Amino acid sequence: MATPPTNPTMSERGRSLVRHRSFLAQPSTIVVMLLLIAFTVSIVSLSEAAGGDISTSLVKTLGKTMCLCLIAVAMDLVWGYCGILSLGHFAFFGLGGYMVGMWIMYARTEAIVVEAARNAPLPPTPQEIRDAIGTQIFGVVGGSDIPPIWAFAHSLPLQLILVVLVPGLLALVFGWLAFRSRVTGVYLSILTQAMTLALSLYLFQNDSGLRGNNGLSGLQNIPGFEEVPQSVVSVAFFVASAVALGAGYLLAAWIVSGKFGSVIRGIRDDEPRVRFLGYQVEHYKLFVFTLTAIIAGIAGALYYPQAGIVNPAEIAPIASIYLAVWVAIGGRGRLYGAIIGAAFVSLLSTWFTGGRAPDIHLGFYTIQWVDWWQVLLGVAFVLVTLFAPKGIGGLVDLLVRPKRQASAGQPAPREAAE
Repeated sequence: MATPPTNPTMSERGRSLVRHRSFLAQPSTIVVMLLLIAFTVSIVSLSEAAGGDISTSLVKTLGKTMCLCLIAVAMDLVWGYCGILSLGHFAFFGLGGYMVGMWIMYARTEAIVVEAARNAPLPPTPQEIRDAIGTQIFGVVGGSDIPPIWAFAHSLPLQLILVVLVPGLLALVFGWLAFRSRVTGVYLSILTQAMTLALSLYLFQNDSGLRGNNGLSGLQNIPGFEEVPQSVVSVAFFVASAVALGAGYLLAAWIVSGKFGSVIRGIRDDEPRVRFLGYQVEHYKLFVFTLTAIIAGIAGALYYPQAGIVNPAEIAPIASIYLAVWVAIGGRGRLYGAIIGAAFVSLLSTWFTGGRAPDIHLGFYTIQWVDWWQVLLGVAFVLVTLFAPKGIGGLVDLLVRPKRQASAGQPAPREAAE
């Protein structure tokens, strides 16, 4: 009996659909989600807002760490999977913080101005209120007029749209110009670093419209929540950061699990061959670069209200270099490795630079970790690059693969593909 012909197209679609559905069943995804949920519930339950012993400052530190883990996932997607070493993703992170910070400063200042005008003999006009707001915000840089870039600062929904739109458009324009010219490798890294430096230097100027070196401050005071304790606000941002990290991780895991993930890994490993096979390499790279810039902007929008201030120093190229170090130490090409690296290095940095690490007295010299932390981080990066290229995430492979091989009786597939 003749076998009925099969439809290759439908078969391929079916396999692709199965792959996309199965990413939720991958061990690394399940473990990360369960740990994230358990960690979030534990911190919220033990926080000061819930009557526990975990201080508000520690909750804020952990919330900020979640945001750094989110941008690390974005960095791993663009570098670890697509092979684009971007040294400018912290610029998108900072822009997201500036966009939400503009609304916070404007709305808080407006409330102060309106409250102060209640006892005035004559009610102020809308223009007088706007002039007073401009003086309050920009008086520190010798200005009083509200710049055009603050046109939507009065509206939270519009500023939230700009959190996505501004980093996304910048990445789209920059990526289109760079990728269509087929700039790759170290030259592309230098271009992204130059973009970050140019943006940072521009924002340092007082006439940039964003208060120059002073940046935007007081962002921890959320308008409309003045009567709410900071312990409660910090828990709310912590939960929001955890949800964003979980959603960002699932999105990245979904992207790298299907055919799209195979193509971008092929671009990373052998770009000319992928182009020879007929794929529009530039389109794939542009999509990943733009998407990760948007994720970075969202992470920054959640980070800086917890930090309380955003200024041009946050966008300096060194911050993006640190980001690459986190991903390398955690394990490039492993999404969970990016989370491990960002969490490990940022929390360790807080411990060392916060004066909690004891000084080491050598008799002739005293090692103060506040001054030597960056040296230690640089040495760790060099050692990981030379002797442990898989990073901390590689230790997970050493623990998991022998068990898989023993149960299956054969070598397990590469964990980085998950």
